[in-house]
Amino acid sequence: MKTLHLKAIQPKSFVPKTTQSRHRLGYSPNLLLDADTPTTSNQVWVGDITYIPLKGGTFCYLACLMDRFSRRIVGWQLGDDMTESLVLAALHSAIKERQPKAKLIHHTDRGGQYAGNRYRSVLRRAEILQSMSRPDNCYDNAFMESCFGTIKTELEMTEYEDSRHASKEVAEYIRYYNFERRHSGIDYCSPAQFEQIINLRE
Repeated sequence: MKTLHLKAIQPKSFVPKTTQSRHRLGYSPNLLLDADTPTTSNQVWVGDITYIPLKGGTFCYLACLMDRFSRRIVGWQLGDDMTESLVLAALHSAIKERQPKAKLIHHTDRGGQYAGNRYRSVLRRAEILQSMSRPDNCYDNAFMESCFGTIKTELEMTEYEDSRHASKEVAEYIRYYNFERRHSGIDYCSPAQFEQIINLRE
């Protein structure tokens, strides 16, 4: 092939796109651009969706919300599709667990899942301020992107047998991530330890 100057065509692996930003549901401004760096928990949550590969070339999807201050994953849900119901389940879990005060900033990309009427209604009832990234700007949600990168690297994700097996492993990892894994950005503490230290200081 080299002698004949031929080049093989390498098929690209399919990677599902988790951000569905082409919708008519409206967008929220990026409140983080003018916001101060959070100084305690439950001031800023960041969220996103990523895909989890399954055998047979299919996928399931993981939605997470992370506390920007402590790096703690405060809510998550794994499902077979990436509809509004997926992110709603993660949001309900986070609100129930954390009981945040009014004016918490909730930041995600511009995906239609986060712009749905049901999702926004829950945010309004909880007095949570919605914030979205600017168009085509992955850096606006870099903390959540970094979190997903860490999860996928440390879980050494290849392909799970099915979504049930994936959910079991993700749940075990998130417990480890929140209570044992040390983070350089929070004084080499785990998120739970860091929150405990801050609470004692206050």
